[in-house]
Amino acid sequence: MKTASWILLALAGALTLLLSLVSVGRAYGTYRDQIGPASLSDLSGGRPEVETAVRSRRATAAAYGAGFGMLFLLVAVGPYRRGEVWAWWALLVGMLVVSVLILLRVPLLGIRLAGSSTAVGEGTAVASLIQLLIVGVGLALGAGRLRQGRPGESA
Repeated sequence: MKTASWILLALAGALTLLLSLVSVGRAYGTYRDQIGPASLSDLSGGRPEVETAVRSRRATAAAYGAGFGMLFLLVAVGPYRRGEVWAWWALLVGMLVVSVLILLRVPLLGIRLAGSSTAVGEGTAVASLIQLLIVGVGLALGAGRLRQGRPGESA
């Protein structure tokens, strides 16, 4: 169970890193970036500064996502794999913060979790729920380490 736990968590970190890097590539790339049914060029109305601002925001968010993914991966394959209890809590809290902030788009921006496949922002909210589920299963498989010691101790 311990091996399955850290492998599942490492996979979640690696996928977060990979998808964030894809998003960085899309932000910096020259191909058409689709936002729902329209391209970013269409939405910017021929104003390149608007397109640049949107791409910059995407690049910044993706860079933070890549940093989180890398940190998550390193904690999973290092301290968590060694059985350090604080790492279990760090992975849980980190993933909960990211998931809650992403899922706030549902009530605050009116994004639906289910519906048409062209709904802007819908895919990210659903992906966040899937990621939270994967990490939850990974942490549940390693929850036995919590009985072996207090935070800050090695289990």
